[in-house]
Amino acid sequence: MDFLTQINVALRGPTGQPQSATDTIARLADRLSPSTLLADRRAAVLALKGLARDWKADVGERALPGLLDVLQNDAEVDADIGKAVLETLIILCEVDENAPTAARELGYRHTDAVLADEKVAQKLFTLMGDHSFYLRYSALQFLSALLQNRRQVVQAYFLKAPVGVTSLIALLEDKREIIRNEAIFTIQSLISQSPEIQKIMAFEGAFEKLFNIIVNEQGLEGGVVVQDALACIDGLLRFNQSNQSYFRGSSLPPVLLSLIGFPPSLPFDTPAPQQFALQLWDVPQKRANTLLVVGLIGLLARHAGPPDLLSISCTRCLVEIGIASNVPTAIKAQALRLVPSNLAALPLAELVVTPYVPVPDTNGEEWDRLEPASALDALVELVLHGEYNGIIDGERRTKEGMELRGAAVGVFQNFVQKEEISEAIVHAMVSQPGSQAPVTPLLYALTTVPISPLNIPSVTSTHFAALLFAHLLRSSPRAKVLARSIVPQAGASSESNASFFVPADGGQPPAPPAADDADDADAPQTLLQILSEHLSLAFLARGRADLPDREAREWDRLCVGYLCLLIQWLWEDPPAVREFLEAGALGVLVEPINQSAEEDAVIPGLCAFLLGVCYEFNREPGEVTRATIHPILTRLGIDMLTGRITHLRDDDRFKAIGPDNFVLSLPGAPVPHHQGHPAPPSAGVPKQEAEEGEVWFDWAFVDFWKSNYYTIQKGIAVDPNSLSSAAGQSAESALLIASLKDVIRNQAAEIEKLQSQLKTLSTSSDEVEALRSQVATLTEQVTTAEEKRRDVEKEQEDLLVLLDELNSKRRRDKARMREAGMEVSEDEAEDEDEDEDEE
Repeated sequence: MDFLTQINVALRGPTGQPQSATDTIARLADRLSPSTLLADRRAAVLALKGLARDWKADVGERALPGLLDVLQNDAEVDADIGKAVLETLIILCEVDENAPTAARELGYRHTDAVLADEKVAQKLFTLMGDHSFYLRYSALQFLSALLQNRRQVVQAYFLKAPVGVTSLIALLEDKREIIRNEAIFTIQSLISQSPEIQKIMAFEGAFEKLFNIIVNEQGLEGGVVVQDALACIDGLLRFNQSNQSYFRGSSLPPVLLSLIGFPPSLPFDTPAPQQFALQLWDVPQKRANTLLVVGLIGLLARHAGPPDLLSISCTRCLVEIGIASNVPTAIKAQALRLVPSNLAALPLAELVVTPYVPVPDTNGEEWDRLEPASALDALVELVLHGEYNGIIDGERRTKEGMELRGAAVGVFQNFVQKEEISEAIVHAMVSQPGSQAPVTPLLYALTTVPISPLNIPSVTSTHFAALLFAHLLRSSPRAKVLARSIVPQAGASSESNASFFVPADGGQPPAPPAADDADDADAPQTLLQILSEHLSLAFLARGRADLPDREAREWDRLCVGYLCLLIQWLWEDPPAVREFLEAGALGVLVEPINQSAEEDAVIPGLCAFLLGVCYEFNREPGEVTRATIHPILTRLGIDMLTGRITHLRDDDRFKAIGPDNFVLSLPGAPVPHHQGHPAPPSAGVPKQEAEEGEVWFDWAFVDFWKSNYYTIQKGIAVDPNSLSSAAGQSAESALLIASLKDVIRNQAAEIEKLQSQLKTLSTSSDEVEALRSQVATLTEQVTTAEEKRRDVEKEQEDLLVLLDELNSKRRRDKARMREAGMEVSEDEAEDEDEDEDEE
């Protein structure tokens, strides 16, 4: 009743008449003065809190200084008034992003007024250590609001606060969950873009306390608080090399790996446990938590410097997640994107993994364990045939599934960036004397004959095979030489899509159907000739007038895959250019260039570019020479060819490709799910109406094209008898390389000479060490003898002094004896005389 009476008095004037809101706020602001009673100030604060939402500007203008005085003087004394004033200040400073500009500016202005005095922020840091629940919670909320509005100012005050770090870190151990959770949220805002605060938090034990919260909340199975704690850990580590080094040296990385079920110290030759590979993923919160854990593991995997045991374990964990687990597709793709580019410490060809596939019609409750395979084979199978070999998606190309395959392509590219690795893989496709060429999954998918109507999974597999094969050849002249000698088995590429065969287990493909045609006696075709023939077939098929739009788009994608591979293969490879032209490819390229490019600029642009590559690098004698190609270029028109190449750069499918992802959304509505089995919830696959994706180019080709298209545009305009610009660049490069090789050779000889000198010196190192030991011993003996000599001299000086004192005493005694009339011996007298003479 006293509170209601005080409010009533405040709302009425001295005559009892109702007042306006402005007058009431002014009177309440006057009652915030320290000269009034505490109960009156409390009542005034509560009244202002009720008026603040509707009259924010007036309350801020008239009462904000008084409210800050109450916060400074009364909050610690009375928890009720402290809670009320903090809640009032929160209302005054809150900023709603959806509110009008004037309302947002008002919140920022109040925030600036609050932070004008550093003491207010220091008081907040002090109140976070108060024992009152409501006071501590309100202080955290107000601090979060200030951080949201003026983060840098609050961070500067926090670095000067004597108790800020201690109070905030202690809140992570608060038994009251609401305060603990609010503290985690506040820390996320406080450490944002502040390496200094991140370091302070780390060394004050934030990592340990956050991991304790995660473990106590059941790890990945926990709720939103686990997600917030993981996000806070990510904020402490993401852009802070010092904290990363500190974290790597602590005992917490094994805890991080164990959260996802991966044994931290798993031997290299031991497969990952089934409990890690197969988990339940029905709860969306677990997926969000796992995505954050995978991001943290990726941070630890990308270690600067030589790979250590921790980075190798983290890299293996990411690979296992991506190719041998039932983790949701989006998380698999993220894990493969985070695999470090340097895979030298983790040889995929030697790492054995155990893939799993869902049993059809079990809704993801039963899984089949496949035979162990090398990680490289499993990675290639994932790229070529999709997740779980297409059991779930069927003919659908979900965007998540395509992104997973694209991420796997990136891992493959990083693995084969060393020339000796790419050569070894290509060499495995070459037939040895006296034996047939091996049928690898990659080669089989690359040489599959395109037959109409197209099978979407088969076309996608061929396109991805072209991407993988391009990575093998792009930067390896030796691999290109080996690729020209690849002769696939007869019949390996002539099977229809209805009997699509993938020799994943290494067995032989089914025997081709018998044929009596005389063509069977012809010499087998090389891989380059087969690709040229398949490109011609694809162009013929896409030219049909009755072709549905979807199938026409698939034919275009297949042609793009062939063209991109051939462009990168023929670049700076004259023998391959000669073989390609002699296979009749010149006519294949000219027809698409002549077609109108108004609707589609991709295929005409790629054909023009490939024609320019053939003209540029046609440097070997053969049936089709540069002089043969030049009239064709002239008839087509140099400007028209240049325009075709330039228009390719402006196509949306080309411009949308980036380094991180090259999967595009398929235009139009999603295609209904016709084949395959229902997606198991534990697999984390999208719903049937999920967005579909498609691949046209990868970033490696886009980067290659941007670096070289100007060379081709300039090269197609030169005379066939002149050296091309690329040839001139190659000559300059050759001279530069030759000079660098000479420098390297001289440096190597000098290094060898120094190493021989070092060996010569190392042979006498024992003698040197012995002499050094002897010198040290002699030096020690000399030092000891010198010390002894000094001691003897000192003793002698002491004896001389003592003797002198005895002589003086003896003379004095003789003098006294004479004075006393006592007899003094002659010897004593002589001694006395001698003493006198000496004097």
